[in-house]
Amino acid sequence: QLQLVESGGGLVQPGGSLRLSCAASGLHPETYAISWFRQAPGKEREGVSCASGSGAWTNYADSVKGRFTISRDNAKNTVYLQMNSLKPEDTAVYYCAASKQPVSVSQLVCAMSWEYDNWGQGTQVTVSG
Repeated sequence: QLQLVESGGGLVQPGGSLRLSCAASGLHPETYAISWFRQAPGKEREGVSCASGSGAWTNYADSVKGRFTISRDNAKNTVYLQMNSLKPEDTAVYYCAASKQPVSVSQLVCAMSWEYDNWGQGTQVTVSG
């Protein structure tokens, strides 16, 4: 069982940058694929990006490609989401979660459509100004 804690959210002007962190604790967090999701008020939750356990495989939603970068430092048990060129439509609560796929799969690849659990509490990102 993993515990995930997000941090790094805040208020930023359009065009600005933020880096979110997802700190993992528990048994072998480096074996889990981790995804970032977001949910804006009145909207459904959407997948933003994912990284395999090794970090070698990543995937992005079309809406953030070229602007967001996911990475992970398994020595620190932390997954990052670098967000550049932020837009007002990026405003949302951002969550990280761990996939429920077998280790043999999640170490190598990831998909935001998988089933996820061990959700963090979320961090608010507001792009305004």
